[in-house]
Amino acid sequence: MNLLMKISLLASVWFASTFNYVTANSLEYDGWLNIALFHALDIDEPHKFTLRGNVTVTNRNTGLVSVAQEPLTVQDRNKFKRLAQEGRLYRLEAHVTDSDGVTKFLTSSKACALAKSQLTDVLWVSLDHSGTVTGVTQSVNNGNMNECHDLSSTDVDVLDEFNTDVYVKHTESAPIPDTASFIQKMEREREARERGETKDNRSFFAKYWMYLVPVVILLLISATNPEAGQR
Repeated sequence: MNLLMKISLLASVWFASTFNYVTANSLEYDGWLNIALFHALDIDEPHKFTLRGNVTVTNRNTGLVSVAQEPLTVQDRNKFKRLAQEGRLYRLEAHVTDSDGVTKFLTSSKACALAKSQLTDVLWVSLDHSGTVTGVTQSVNNGNMNECHDLSSTDVDVLDEFNTDVYVKHTESAPIPDTASFIQKMEREREARERGETKDNRSFFAKYWMYLVPVVILLLISATNPEAGQR
C-alpha cells in the first residue's frame, strides 16, 4: 500500500469517526435542558440558597428558552433591601440538569446595582461544541456598578419582580483541514510527474509539510482521546 493510499485510508477513518461523533452529539445538542436558579438573600445565613425560578432551554441549537420565576415574598424583599443597602453581593446559583446529571454554577453581582436596575438582569448560558453547559453568568446593565453609595430609599422601596433575559452562547468550532482537496492535489501532481510535465527534486515532506502536519495533529488527538472515537 503506497503512502497516498495510506493517507487516504486514515483520512476516511477519521472523517467517519468524526461524523459519527458529531451526529450523536447533534441529537443531544438540539435537546432541552433545565436550569434551576437559587439565590442567597439572608446575610445572617450566607450559605442558605432558596429557589428563585427555572430556566428551560427548549433547543440548545437555536437558543430558544422559557423563564418562570417565583414571586418575591415580603421577607425576600426585606432581605434583598438589606443586601443592597449594606453593599453586599447578590449571589446566584444555577443547577443545570441534563443527561449527565446536575452541574452547579455560581455567579454574582452587586445587590445595589441590581436594585438600581429594578431587578432587571441578564443570564448568559455558555455551551461548548457538544452542547454541554460550561458556564452560567449573571450581568446587570446599570452603568458603573461600583457607585453604590448613592443608593436611595426609592431604589429599594419600589422593587417589583425579577425581569430576566436569557441568552445562549455557542462556542465557535475550529476550522477542519480540507483533507479531500489535499489528496486530490497530490493525485494530480503525481499524474503530472508520471507524464513528465513537472519535475521537483524536493523531498516529499519538504513539498507537503503544510498539509501533513494538520493530519498528523488530528491523528495524535484521536489517539490520545479514545473516548471521542467511541461515541
